[in-house]
Amino acid sequence: MMTGAQGLTFVLVHGAWHGGWCWSRVVDILRGRGHRVTTPTLTGLGERSHLLSTSVNLALHIDDVINHLVWEDLRQVILVGHSYGGVPVIGAADAVRERISKLVFLDAAILQQGEAAFDLLPKAVVEVRVAAAVEINGCLALPAGDVANLGIARPEDVAFVNGRLTPHPLATYRDALALKGPVGSGLPIAYVACTAPAYKSVDMCHRRARDAGWPVYELATGHDAMVTDPLGTANLLETISKI
Repeated sequence: MMTGAQGLTFVLVHGAWHGGWCWSRVVDILRGRGHRVTTPTLTGLGERSHLLSTSVNLALHIDDVINHLVWEDLRQVILVGHSYGGVPVIGAADAVRERISKLVFLDAAILQQGEAAFDLLPKAVVEVRVAAAVEINGCLALPAGDVANLGIARPEDVAFVNGRLTPHPLATYRDALALKGPVGSGLPIAYVACTAPAYKSVDMCHRRARDAGWPVYELATGHDAMVTDPLGTANLLETISKI
């Protein structure tokens, strides 16, 4: 798929409980600057929440991203993963590296071969989340938590997010990531750490990014940066993509 002379192609992958809708403010900015932007929604979430079932697992979410790139015939893609979305992004890069020019992890989960998303969290936190899933829907999906934990405070932002969050398929957090090659598949990678306030669940991932020698940029906003600071997020994505 072609872009304008100066245009870039962004694919923005959301995190847990969210959908492609969460990027709308960033999309408006980037498209206004002449870039191609798509925001796939992972199976079982957002407008695809009616597809939630016990068969929705990590492999399916990885396939969601792969098939979006393939069927939209997207190439030279800046592939961005936010929070949990970093995991299917890693899996997709492992499979269709040739379609991607750069990976950007926005306050995202970084898993190694054989790890599951739950492995990043303290055991006590995992137990609380699984217990909530059992109570709410028989262990099918993780219920969304308080948006304040995502660094969202403005009433208009709270209303925007609270009305759209959906339970997240539990299996995607339990499944181990299976890779054929190294994390990132040898592609250029950048990591964006959201710092005001910091989201403790990804602290380990900030360290992993630095230990891997990836350039790490800081954004002085909360974990849901695309909601709380869409202009800063768009500016940083654009800057990183042109380096």
